[in-house]
Amino acid sequence: MNLRKVCIVGIGETKFGKSMDRSITDLANEACIAAIRDAGVSHKKIQIATGAYAAQWNGPAGQYFALPQVILREIGITKIPMLRVEDGCATGSVAFRDIWYRIATGEYDIGLAFGMEKMNAADSSSIRGQISDHDSEGESELGLTAATIYGMMANRMMYQYGMTREDLARVVVKNRRFGSMNPNAQFRDAVTIEEVLNARMISDPLTLFMCCGRGDGATACILMDEKTARQYTDHPIYVAANVLTSGSYDDASDYVTFESDVVAAKQAYEMAGVGPDDIDVAELHDSFAPAELKHYEDLGFCGRGESIRMIRDGETDLGGKIVVNTSGGLLSKGHIIGATGISQINYLVRQLRDESGPRQVAGAKVALQHNSGGFIHNEFCACAMNILTR
Repeated sequence: MNLRKVCIVGIGETKFGKSMDRSITDLANEACIAAIRDAGVSHKKIQIATGAYAAQWNGPAGQYFALPQVILREIGITKIPMLRVEDGCATGSVAFRDIWYRIATGEYDIGLAFGMEKMNAADSSSIRGQISDHDSEGESELGLTAATIYGMMANRMMYQYGMTREDLARVVVKNRRFGSMNPNAQFRDAVTIEEVLNARMISDPLTLFMCCGRGDGATACILMDEKTARQYTDHPIYVAANVLTSGSYDDASDYVTFESDVVAAKQAYEMAGVGPDDIDVAELHDSFAPAELKHYEDLGFCGRGESIRMIRDGETDLGGKIVVNTSGGLLSKGHIIGATGISQINYLVRQLRDESGPRQVAGAKVALQHNSGGFIHNEFCACAMNILTR
């Protein structure tokens, strides 16, 4: 299939955190309006919209299945196809993929992808059950949560590669320092290795600061085909690769490797015509500190067991080989499930536009976004990856 070039033209986002005094409609409208204004396009020009959310259900969100229509009606967007998607923590990336694909295939020329959650108002059971092998209710009651899974992985990495708790803390320190410079981040206090190690234990060896937090917020972006984008900007950001895959859930797979990461990375590099050494900046799904280190290896940033050296030597910090999570990552910026994937993409757009201030990666030209969601046995349910270029 011949696909058209697709560009990101507008981005918008709210502050992530606790917003008990604001409705989900209010938050989503702020992000969507900001993206529309950033693109310089009339809201009446939008031809399709896809909304992403995974933790709302009925209760606080009312007609949760019709939130895109409820939200966009408030800003005058009506009479177009509107969809909602849900795919665990990869939900936002799936919404982005939906709009990307519809534009790439020529079905539409201008689309809006947006994601939002009010996780502080959502039923905790709807969030807890997103990590499961077979029986989400029974397993979470017995203690099989995301923190438990990553705690076991961290212990395996310590045994197999010699990783230490200090290495896990280094990931947090880096990302919290980036987050302290991000006005929209949920957690904006920089921390030291000692503070991370001495924080409350969640699932040995993971302390509180090694785990992402839940919150409220929204994010949005406007996508266009290249010809249309040129009517609105002289500097579009191109989606050079867009990939979504799932795992095989094989009993024999390596417990310190995410097979879906490896498969998605290979497909994305081939589609974009680049390799891991070409990536200047990346936003990776660091829901827990050991996850970021695993992704370094799975995505080919280094060899097996070498992620420890990368974090110790500062190779993923400013001035390093591949700068990772300048937004603060999920550990600092926050993990608003429906918004995370699009938020990661938007922060990379800022990098490629040279709009990241003290967090800017000098001369960034190629960026990679990685977002994963759900968990079955020893593998993600969904792994999404985008490579962006300017």
